[in-house]
Parts: sequence; structure tokens; C-alpha cells
Amino acid sequence: MASIVLRDIVKKYGDGFPAVKGVSLDIADGEFVILVGPSGCGKSTLLRMIVGLEDITDGDLEIGGTRVNDKAPRDRHLAMVFQNYALYPHLTVFENIAFPLRLQKGAFPESEIRRKVELAADTLELREHLERKPANLSGGQRQRVAMGRAIVREAEAFLFDEPLSNLDAKLRGQMRTEIARMQRRLGTTTVYVTHDQTEAMTLGDRVAVLRKGELQQVASPRALYEQPVNLFVAGFIGSPPMNFVPGQVEGDRLRLPFADLPLDEDLRTRIGDRALVIVGLRPEHFEDASLLEQDKVASGFSFDCEVDATEWLGSELYAYIPFDTHPDVAAKLEDLDRELDGEGMRTQVIVALSSESRVRDGSAARLWYDPARLLVFDPETGVNLTRDDDVAAQIDAENEEDRKASLERAQAREAREEDDGGAAATGRHRGGAPQPATG
Repeated sequence: MASIVLRDIVKKYGDGFPAVKGVSLDIADGEFVILVGPSGCGKSTLLRMIVGLEDITDGDLEIGGTRVNDKAPRDRHLAMVFQNYALYPHLTVFENIAFPLRLQKGAFPESEIRRKVELAADTLELREHLERKPANLSGGQRQRVAMGRAIVREAEAFLFDEPLSNLDAKLRGQMRTEIARMQRRLGTTTVYVTHDQTEAMTLGDRVAVLRKGELQQVASPRALYEQPVNLFVAGFIGSPPMNFVPGQVEGDRLRLPFADLPLDEDLRTRIGDRALVIVGLRPEHFEDASLLEQDKVASGFSFDCEVDATEWLGSELYAYIPFDTHPDVAAKLEDLDRELDGEGMRTQVIVALSSESRVRDGSAARLWYDPARLLVFDPETGVNLTRDDDVAAQIDAENEEDRKASLERAQAREAREEDDGGAAATGRHRGGAPQPATG
């Protein structure tokens, strides 16, 4: 295992196009870091520079405290798992996993190769598939074979380049769990590229959000969600995505397209002399007022609206509320929507309500919202005016404590399993039981 440090990393192609613009990032030993962003943001290019498949135009890259800018990929002791699995179709699962070991001519005796492969196969539940060919495996099994090949190398770090994008939704969920379990068990430094923010939020200790080759924010998933630095990060993180609506400041009120909110002293100070702001509202922070106790209704604000369409999903209900945006922020929000790979079809607020709600298409609804949860952004710069740096730092500190505790628990569990396995093997040996063949 090793730390990975990026200092002002730049990548420019021959035509002068800057794919990566001065990215700096410290990845701790044993940490799981996600590089996330929309298509073309530079995340895969950054990963390929770490592994050595792309030259670094400027800046410094250190692995385990050693500068590796000019080292060949094989000398960086990293293991990469690709989107398309990169398996050899003519080799069995066993030989695909063993391939990196056989490349090191004579470095490992056959017994050691078999031990390492079977250990990796047991970790990934592939033991019964070792004699099969990749063509006879499912997509999830093929990806586990690719992960097994990375495990046997005992590399300084694992690098994943959108490994789950070829799998269906159910299999992606299963593989996310498998990757998280493997990383905790092995404690190997891991860098994982994805454009799927659900993967980013569920897998990473920290998430680095990229936009057009520039690093926007690096933080724990919770800090990104609760304390985004700007409009782009706020819009990228969350599913369904955050709603952005214009807010007109009128005295001690903030006028939204569908309701007026009271401004407390702190929020009024943060807004300053701005007459127009962009307000961010998470869909899951709305509730159907008719389902709430009266004391909770009094703790927030309620408003009436017309619902255009609804989607009932079993666990929750999505309601869509159209609104007219302010012309002074329309262009900004349209540009943001395009950057976030949206369709820009219509301006509407999405609210996620309890599945018990009886709000339906075309109906009038009374909704409730806690004004303490809203985010306010500068319409020119996109900066989050409601961000609290101290709260964000506290969230990240708690996340780091949780990460270290999780690693300790996983490694203690691994040690117990090894002790139990060793004791069982000793018992079998003393009892004279025959050993099973491993051929």
C-alpha cells in the first residue's frame, strides 16, 4: 500500500487542448477516493496519468513518497481494472488471474501462484469458476476476474476506470458492495473513476469532483451533499438532482417562483446587497403537509402549488411542479443543466414525498419545507453563500475517524478468519483426514 500525491498536474495534448488543469490531490495510504464528473471532465485522463498510460505535461506525481513522472507503468506497482474487463478469451479464469504473476518470469513457484490465485478467487467467490473461459461468464463474474487479477499483484494501489458501466442496474449494485468489501478487507489505496454520482456517494471515503479539467471540491460524500462549494457540485451530487430556482430579495423576504420565504439575520447577511440569487432545494427535503403533525408544520413553512405530473415508485413519490424562471438567471441555469448532461426540457421543481402521499397529476398540493436546509448561490460566480467551512471540516473529520475504524474492523475480522482457518486445518491434520486435491 502507498499514498498517492498529485501536485499541480497538467495534461495538454498536441493541439494545445488542456484536458487537466493544475489538479492537486493527496490520497492517503489505504484510502478509497473517487474521481467523478460529467463526460469529458478529465477524470479518466487523470487516472491514466497516475498509472503511466498518459504522459504528464507538468506537475509532480508521487507514489509512496517517490516521484514517478518518468517511470514506466510496470515500475509503478499499480493494478488497473478497466471498463471492458481486458481479459484473455483463450485463457481460463485461473490463468487470467495468474497472468501478472507469470509475467514475472520465475519470480513465483507454481505452488505460490496457485495459493495467490485461489486466495483471490475465494475473496471474490470465483473458486468454482476457475476452469471456465471468460465467454462463459456473466458480466459481473468477468469484472470479478479482472479484480482478482489486480489482487494477486499485491500492488501499491488499485485503479478502477468506470468498471461497472457495462453492467445492468441490479448487478451494479451488487458489484458496488463487492468492491467496497474487497477494499476494506485488503486495505489497499484505491482510486476509482466514475460519472455515476450514486457510485461516488456509496463507495468513496472522499470524492473529488472535476469540471472541465479543474478540481472543484474534494470532500466526504456527506460534506459534498450538505456543504457544496458551488452550483456545479450541488447540482452534480444528489439523486434526483438539486432544484435550482431564482430568488428575489425583498427586505426580509426571499421570493421564489412558488412561495415567499422569511430571511433570518444570518442568511440576510450572507446574501449582502444582492437583489437576485439562485436558491438550491433538495427534492427529499420537501414533505406533504397533510401528512405532518401540527408542531412540525409550524417549524417550517408551507405553500400551495399545482402539480403537473407524479411518479409513484413504491418507497416514495416524485411530484413535478412547473415554474417560470427569472430571465436574469435563465442562461446561467441552462448552461449548468447542459454541463450536468441534462436535457434542458423545462423548468420544474422535483419533490420527493412519502409514498403515502395522495398528491396526483394535475392536483393542488400543500407542501412543507424547512428553510434551514436551503442553499443560496451567487448568480454570477456560482459560489455557495450558505456554506459553513467549520461544519464542512467537522463532517470530514468525522468521516476520517469512521474510515480508520472501518479499516481496523475489517482487518481484525480478516485476522480472526485466518486464525479460524488455520485452527481448522491443524485439526484436520491431527485427525489424519485426507487433504482435498487442488488441481
